[in-house]
Amino acid sequence: MTDRTDPQGLPLDPASVATLAERGLEFRPASLEGEAGEAYIRAVGHGFLEESISEERVEGFRRAMTAWRSAGVFDPASANPLSPVGTIGVQVLDLTVEPDRTLPMHAISEVTVAGTHRRRGIARAMLTGELRAAKAAGTPIAGLTVSEATIYGRYGFSPATTLAHWTIDTRRVQLTGPRPTGRYDAISREQALADAQHLHDRARRARPGEVGAWPMSWESLLGLLPGSKDTEKVRVVRYTDAAGGVRGLLVYTLKSHERDYAQHTLRVQHLLTDGAEGHAAMWRFALEHDLTTTVTTWNTAPDEPLLWMVGDQRGIQREEMDHHWLRILDVPAVLAARTYRVPGAVRLRVSDPLGLAAGEWVFRVLADGAAHLEPVGSPEGGGDPGEAGEGADGVATVSLDVATLSSMFLGGVRAGTLHAAGRILADPASVRWLDATFAPLVPPLLSLWY
Repeated sequence: MTDRTDPQGLPLDPASVATLAERGLEFRPASLEGEAGEAYIRAVGHGFLEESISEERVEGFRRAMTAWRSAGVFDPASANPLSPVGTIGVQVLDLTVEPDRTLPMHAISEVTVAGTHRRRGIARAMLTGELRAAKAAGTPIAGLTVSEATIYGRYGFSPATTLAHWTIDTRRVQLTGPRPTGRYDAISREQALADAQHLHDRARRARPGEVGAWPMSWESLLGLLPGSKDTEKVRVVRYTDAAGGVRGLLVYTLKSHERDYAQHTLRVQHLLTDGAEGHAAMWRFALEHDLTTTVTTWNTAPDEPLLWMVGDQRGIQREEMDHHWLRILDVPAVLAARTYRVPGAVRLRVSDPLGLAAGEWVFRVLADGAAHLEPVGSPEGGGDPGEAGEGADGVATVSLDVATLSSMFLGGVRAGTLHAAGRILADPASVRWLDATFAPLVPPLLSLWY
C-alpha cells in the first residue's frame, strides 16, 4: 500500500486564492454541515443539472462527499453569498498501475462553475491550484473522470483508459461459454455491500487504471444513501462456487418494453467477479434472464471475454469512449512505479504547459523490467516538445508533452498510435521500442466514476 495524503489537511493553493481574490471572489474550503453545507451540495447538484434536490438527497450527498476535501469559490456580492459559484473536491486514492502495484493519486471531482460566472477564470484557478497543491504535497499523479471531454486537456490531462457501452441482443448471441456449477442467490442491496467491497478490492488490485474505494463509495453506488434515485428498481444476484466462495455479484435493473412484456432490457449497473468461473456465471445469468431480449452495460472492459463466449459476435453492438483521464505531476516517480517489457533506453523530453512536470531524462529499462530515470536537463514551462534525434550521449530522443505521456503510461494507448497522430516526435525504432516496452500485463480499465 502506498503512502496517502489526507486531503482534509491539504491547503488550497495560495496563487489560486490570490488570483480569484483579485477578481472579487473567495476561494476557500467548504463545510458540508449546516446551511452552508446544504448550499454547497445544492450548487454541486445544480452544476450537474440535477432537476431538484430534496432534503433527503442533500443528506445522501453529504454522506457521500464526507471523505472528499471540498472547496468552493464564493462571490460576496451575489444574491446568495453562501452558495458557491464554483466547486471542486479532492481525495487521495490508490491508483493501480500494474497488478499489485499502486501510486497515490490526487483524484479530482465535483468540478462545477455556475452559469452566472462563466468565463471568469474560475475553473482554471481551481484546477491549476489543485495540481500545484498535489505537486507540493508530493502526490505524483492526478486523475479525474469527465462529464465534458473538451475542458481538461489544456491542464495536461489525457485519457489513459477507455470503456465500452455494449448492447447485446440475447436472441442472437447464443452463449457458448462454460456452465456454472455453483449457485445463484437474489440478495438485498444491504446484503450485497460487504461482497461488493471485497470483490472490488480484489479486482482493482489486479487491473491497471482502477482505484481503491473511498468511504461510502459502495453505499452510494448501491443506492444505500438517503435520497438515492430509483433504488426500488435495483436488483442484486450473487454467485457462490461449489466450495462456498463468493465469486460474482451482478447489480442490475429491468426496463419494460413499451409494447411487448417479453422484451425487457436488463441494464447491468455493476458486474463484480473474482475469477473466470464467477465472470462467466454472472454473464450467463444476465443473458438468459426470463422475459428479456436486450442486455446493456456501460463499463465493459477492452478485453471482456464475453465476446468469445457467444456464437455470434455481431449480436453485440459496441461503442467505445474515453473514461479515466490522468495527469502526471512527477515523471520519475510515476514511470518508476511500474515495470516494462523490453530493455532499452531513450532520451525522454517532456514539455508541460503548466511547468509542473517538464524535464529531460534518460529513461532506461533494465533487464528485470525496472525503470531508471537520469535527469539531463530541466526545461521550464511549456512550449514545443522539441525535435526527434540523438542526444550527446548517443541515446535517441523522444519528445512529447505531459498529456501524451499520461495517456501512454498504463499501456492503454500505444506510442505508435500517438506518433501517427503527431503527438510524439521520435524515430521509428524508438517508437517500436516504446510500443513493446510499455505494453501492459493487463489492459487498463476504470470500472467506476468518481
